[in-house]
Amino acid sequence: MKDELIYHLEDRPPFMRALLAALVHLMAMFVAVITPSLLIGKGIGLDEENITRIVSMSLFASGVAGFIQMSTIKIGKFQIGSGLLSVQGTSFNFVSAIIFGGLILKNKELSDAQILGAIFGTLMLCSITEMLVSVSLKYVRKIISNLVCGIVVMIIGLTLISAGLISAGGGYSSMNKDLAPNLQFASLENLMLSGIVLLFIIIFNSFKQPIFRVGALFFSILIGIVLASFIGRFSLDNINAVDTFIVPIPLFYGLSIEPGLILTFVIIFLITSLETIGDISATSELSKQPLSGEIYERRLRGGVFANGFNSFVSGFFNTFPNSCFGQNNAVIALSGVASRYVGYIVCIMLMLCGIFPIVAEFALRIPEPVIGGAILVMFGTIAATGIKIISREQLNKRSVMILSISLALGLGVSTQPQILEHLPEFFKTLFSSAIATGGLSAIVLEILLPKEK
Repeated sequence: MKDELIYHLEDRPPFMRALLAALVHLMAMFVAVITPSLLIGKGIGLDEENITRIVSMSLFASGVAGFIQMSTIKIGKFQIGSGLLSVQGTSFNFVSAIIFGGLILKNKELSDAQILGAIFGTLMLCSITEMLVSVSLKYVRKIISNLVCGIVVMIIGLTLISAGLISAGGGYSSMNKDLAPNLQFASLENLMLSGIVLLFIIIFNSFKQPIFRVGALFFSILIGIVLASFIGRFSLDNINAVDTFIVPIPLFYGLSIEPGLILTFVIIFLITSLETIGDISATSELSKQPLSGEIYERRLRGGVFANGFNSFVSGFFNTFPNSCFGQNNAVIALSGVASRYVGYIVCIMLMLCGIFPIVAEFALRIPEPVIGGAILVMFGTIAATGIKIISREQLNKRSVMILSISLALGLGVSTQPQILEHLPEFFKTLFSSAIATGGLSAIVLEILLPKEK
C-alpha cells in the first residue's frame, strides 16, 4: 500500500514547512479551543474581563498540555504522554455541566471569583478520574475494542459536521437578528466564502508538490480572508485596542471544592477517557503507528494519563479541562504531516496566543464562513477515520448490531435531544452528548453480547 505520509512521526521537516504545517493546525483548532470558554463565561454571566482572562488561559494551557501529551515522560515502566502529534484543546464535553454548576453557585450569591475558584478546584480534583483509568487501562481495554474506538471516533466526526455546517452558513451569531442584524444565516455571500475555501482545499490537495498538500488548509483560508476583505467582511481596524499582554497567574481565583458537582464531573471525565482512546487510536492510524501490541497500549495509557493531568494543569491556570482534539487528525490526513516536532511548534504558538491577546483578536476577526469551509472538510475526515478503524474488525452479525444500535442512539440523541426531556437532570446532562450515549452503548453491548465463534 502506498504511504500517504510526507513526514512521519519522528521526522523533522525543514523549519519553514514545519512552521506552515503548524499554522494549519493552529487555524484548525483555534476557534474550537476558545469557544467552550466563551460559552461557559457567557452562560454563567461572567464579566468581560474574566471571560478574556479565561479565554487567553485556554490557549496558554492548551500549549502546555500539548507539550506533555506529545512527550514520552518515563517513570519506571510507566509513560506519561502518547508521543504522537496529538494537540490538546478545551473540551466541549464539560460545557453544559459547568454552566449548570456555575448557575447553582451563583444562586448562593457567590462572587465571580468564588464561583470560578470552586469550579476549577472541583475539576482539578475530578481530573484524577482519568489518571486512575489510565492505570487500569489493561482491564478497561478488554471491553474497549477497535470497534468501540472506531464508533466513538466516527460519532465525534459526524456530530461535529453539524457544527461545521453552521459555521459555513455564518455561525450562531448570524442566526440571531439582535446580535447580527446585517447578517443572514446561509446567505449567498456566506455560502460563497465557505464554498471557495472548500474548493481551494480540493484543488491544493490535488497537487503533487508536498508544499501545497502541507499548506492546503492554510492557503485556502488565506484566500478566503483576502476575498472577505474585498467585500468588507474582514478588517484590522482598531486591532491595537486590545490588551497587549496577559500574565498567567496560577490559581488566580483561589481554590475550593463544591461537593455537589463531583459526581457529574467524574462521569464526564470517564466519558472523556473513552473519547481520548478514540482520538489516540485515530492519530495512531493516520501516523502509520501500530493499533495493537505493547507500543499501542503504552501510548493509550500515557495519553489517557496525560489527558487527566493536563486537565489538572488547566484548572491550575484558571481554565477548563483539556482533551485530545480530533481536528489535528484531519490535518494529518489532509497534509500528510504526522511529525510531533510540528506539534511542539503548535504548542509554542498556542502559548504565545494566550499571553498576547492581539493574536487571538486577529484570528477572531476571520469571518466564520471562511473557517467553516475548512472545518467541514476536517470533521468529515474524522468520521472517515472512524470507519477505517472499524474496518479492522470482522464485521459479523454481532459487530453490525453494536455499530447500528450505538449510532442510532448516539446520533438520535444529538438530532432529537427532547427525547431526554422527562429524565432526571443528572441523566439528561449525562446522555445529552452523542459521544456519551453512543460510546456507553457500544461498551455495554460489547460486554453483554456473546462473541460469535
